[in-house]
Amino acid sequence: MKPSTPKGTRDFLPPVVQRRNYIFGTIKSVFEKYGYQPIETPAMENLETLTGKYGEEGDRLIFKILARGEKLTKALSSDNASGLADGALRYDLTVPFARFVVQHRNDIEFPFRRYQIQPVWRADRPQKGRYREFFQCDADVVGTDSLRCEIEFVEIFDAVFTQLDIPVTIRINNRKILAALADLVGEADRMMALTIAIDKLDKMPLDKVLEDLKNQGFSDQACATLENVLTTAKEDVPWAERSNALKDIFANSAEGLKGIEELDFIFERVEKAGLDTAKLQFDLSLARGLNYYTGAIFEVVPNTEHQVGSICGGGRYDDLTGIFGMPGVSGVGISFGADRIYDLLEALDGFDKTSAASTQVLFVNFGDTEADYCHELVSALRKNGVKAELYPDSAKMKKQMKYADDKRIPFVAMVGEDEMAEGLVKLKDMATGEQEQLSKDALLQKF
Repeated sequence: MKPSTPKGTRDFLPPVVQRRNYIFGTIKSVFEKYGYQPIETPAMENLETLTGKYGEEGDRLIFKILARGEKLTKALSSDNASGLADGALRYDLTVPFARFVVQHRNDIEFPFRRYQIQPVWRADRPQKGRYREFFQCDADVVGTDSLRCEIEFVEIFDAVFTQLDIPVTIRINNRKILAALADLVGEADRMMALTIAIDKLDKMPLDKVLEDLKNQGFSDQACATLENVLTTAKEDVPWAERSNALKDIFANSAEGLKGIEELDFIFERVEKAGLDTAKLQFDLSLARGLNYYTGAIFEVVPNTEHQVGSICGGGRYDDLTGIFGMPGVSGVGISFGADRIYDLLEALDGFDKTSAASTQVLFVNFGDTEADYCHELVSALRKNGVKAELYPDSAKMKKQMKYADDKRIPFVAMVGEDEMAEGLVKLKDMATGEQEQLSKDALLQKF
């Protein structure tokens, strides 16, 4: 049997893990700068915790876990298919977080700022940029309905992608405007079907989306109204002008006007914060098919020729904890797609060439006497925070240098009889080939 990983999953070799950790570290440092605290939740949740939270399409992608022991035997004997599974791998980090907040409400301070970097699983069809197992990097604030949290998340997006040197557009919409749109076209009861359809506008033309809606039973009049609104909202004008146009469209909808007012607040404060407002763009077609968003909706896409889809998302949810018996707790959160960010940085050649190097300096092993001498130097370097290693065997020089080259170790230290006698170390820069002789103290100072 040839060993392999399940479809949609991957092994990660050390250089890849080190580059992934660079991404995680960048995101983590920004989260912590804004006061977010780390938490972790189990890989699996009770099935009832997850089902019904992501819409019909999302529920189909939940990885279910078979019941065990008597439960499974009973389900099989009763021909009760619904009882075959009682657990599931987490689909995202947000619903488990809502469960966490309710379960630990007496142990946390509100408003509670959390970040979480863990894998999630989806029973999706594997394809480029889409995996069945992938990491999410989430940040949420619960216990406040202040729109200043949304402004802060725009700042976090900007800070992370500035550090990663990825040009992006931050798309924003508001669920209240989408609800008003469904009401405007006379399909308030089928808002989810409408939003799922228009969310596909980044993948298919408007006429195909309208055709899809007509096949679902939406009237010609509803589709004509929708087409008019989407065409108007797509005009490339500053938010202030677009806001006025939307206020005219939704003049008779209190909910729609409330959504526009919330976006007005966010756009104005983002500009006052000194951020590049060109990065923040309103997109009425942004409708993410998740049931729990109630206010602002975010999506971040890269401005590059490499197409990897959205690399971040998020939004406001006013009562997610209510499904677990704790109503009235508003929250807002975002999620970074680390795997897609990795793929993008790799395509852009955006990783530092030394980012895959876990060791800064390798000491060549010429034999036991020299190795004992070098071991003391390695220990001294490590005590001073330098990543150093000694090649374990006195192998041929060519083999040891290849080892350093394969691991992308930037410096190689060589200590033979002459260097030992003079208390020196010969240090080679692997990038330039230059060599220099240093004293022990000078070697420590260099690193």
